[in-house]
Amino acid sequence: MECPHLGSSVCIAPDSAKFPQGSPSSWCCSVCRSNKSPWVCLTCSSVHCGRYVNGHAKKHYEDAQIPMTNHKKTEKQEKVQHTVCMDCSSYSTYCYRCDDFVVNDTKLGLVQKVREHLQNLENSAFTSDRHRKRKLLENSSLNSKLLKVNGSTTALCATGLRNLGNTCFMNAILQSLSNIQQFCCYFKELPAVELRNGKTAGRRTYHTRSQGDNNVSLVEEFRKTLCALWQGSQTAFSPESLFYVVWKIMPNFRNGASTVVTAIFGGILQNEVNCLICGTESRKFDPFLDLSLDIPSQFRNKRTKNQENGPMCTLRDCLRSFTDLEELDETELYMCHKCKKKQKSTKKFWIQKLPKVLCLHLKRFHWTAYLRNKVDTYVEFPLRGLDMKCYLLEPENSGPESCLYDLAAVVVHHGSGVGSGHYTAYAAHEGRWFHFNDSTVTLTDEETVVKAKAYILFYVERQAKSGSDKL
Repeated sequence: MECPHLGSSVCIAPDSAKFPQGSPSSWCCSVCRSNKSPWVCLTCSSVHCGRYVNGHAKKHYEDAQIPMTNHKKTEKQEKVQHTVCMDCSSYSTYCYRCDDFVVNDTKLGLVQKVREHLQNLENSAFTSDRHRKRKLLENSSLNSKLLKVNGSTTALCATGLRNLGNTCFMNAILQSLSNIQQFCCYFKELPAVELRNGKTAGRRTYHTRSQGDNNVSLVEEFRKTLCALWQGSQTAFSPESLFYVVWKIMPNFRNGASTVVTAIFGGILQNEVNCLICGTESRKFDPFLDLSLDIPSQFRNKRTKNQENGPMCTLRDCLRSFTDLEELDETELYMCHKCKKKQKSTKKFWIQKLPKVLCLHLKRFHWTAYLRNKVDTYVEFPLRGLDMKCYLLEPENSGPESCLYDLAAVVVHHGSGVGSGHYTAYAAHEGRWFHFNDSTVTLTDEETVVKAKAYILFYVERQAKSGSDKL
């Protein structure tokens, strides 16, 4: 958003000597000394932790708004408000008065100058520390990436993603997508972008976020991120460049054109509405990239897999609730073209075309007039053989294997509220399951995966027949 408060809040010199020593992403909060999610005030250069750590950056802003009781404010003091701060990891700018991220700058471009200075500090700290880390990695990297699996030693080549400040959901989705081979292989096999102007003409080079076309930058940064995740050359990778490009062009995203995303994740729903007065039937086909499924209300007290109070909620129950015939209530009256007025009606969804990768989103956040609650119900889901045939519009036209899906990844929300908590992911890679928690990657097992309270499930269409049981 365009912030009107930059002129009165951005007062520090871009190369201020007041900045702490070391890399900005590791700066510590001046109150609690936490180095997680550091934010720097662009008025006074003080460093505090973000709102999802201990919230001292916000408290710094709030304290600055308390009127001075013992001294008369000068005109300059009234203008300085400590309103705008910058994330020391992602370099995004936030205004507490607007309560939103900022995309504009001051007339003198001070925000960008501070951003560039922080980047230089980060690069300088990285360069000076590189030799020491390289020597340390040479001695310890191999040993730290060896795990005991079935009694034998095997190398762990998985790479985590650093949290850039409340980016755990993005990290969980990226790790999930990196383990859906038919999707990630498309990007990993793309060549690096070629630049054909100036000194780089004719040479192969990586496309960076400062080099023009945003859409090309997004694809290239996404490709580089996917390539980095399974090379095994580092413990954790920072998706900073990808995050910057996505954040910059987010308003430009549209699903109007056919892309690799729609080719792999795209399906088609048939929406069938029937007027209860005259019987007129209306049919409409809607494309989808994921299905959002309600957790039926009768199961919402079932918190764990082994809890005994009542029946277990299954993924089939959620799918059935999505596709069952539903009578629309008074707030959703259907405009019947034959009756020429809004009438009571029924609605039913059929799946007209299944996607290659089926993304299922369980609605775990429930909104009421006054409250937003998390639905913490455990939903049982299959690792293999999810059979979608019974939800198809024309199941007789489907082959015996074309409706079976096997689980590829699960995203889990940890916490009790919609505005807080943490996201992690489980994903299968070459027959083994891994747990991805930002920069930490651990080997896990199927028994642990099936106990997870899934938020998003990624199922891949089965290509070859196997002896797995169906759901």
